[in-house]
Amino acid sequence: MVEWEKKQLMIQNEGLVLLYLYTPMCGTCQVAKRMLTVIDELLPSIVIHSVNLNYFPNEAKELEIESVPCLLIYNDGKEMERVYAFQSVSYLHELIKQYVH
Repeated sequence: MVEWEKKQLMIQNEGLVLLYLYTPMCGTCQVAKRMLTVIDELLPSIVIHSVNLNYFPNEAKELEIESVPCLLIYNDGKEMERVYAFQSVSYLHELIKQYVH
C-alpha cells in the first residue's frame, strides 16, 4: 500500500484508483489493512493507496465519509464502490477483481 500526501488526494480520471481511508487508532482499520495487504499480493497489478483521515478532515467531509475503515474504488474518475464492511478477503478480492482489466 502507498500512503498518500495532501497534494495527491485528487482522484485521477484514468484507470483504477483504490483509496483505503483509515485512522491510526481504529482497531477495525488495522484488520482491514491486513486484508488489503493480502489483496495487494493477490492482485499485483493494482495499487491500493492509503489515506490517514486525521490529515484530511476537509476531504473526508467533502467525500461524505461516514466511518472508517472505508475503501473507495474509482474507475476513470467515477466512484464505483464504497465499502465500509470489510467482510472477508475473498469478498474484497471478488469485488476489486471485477474492475481489473
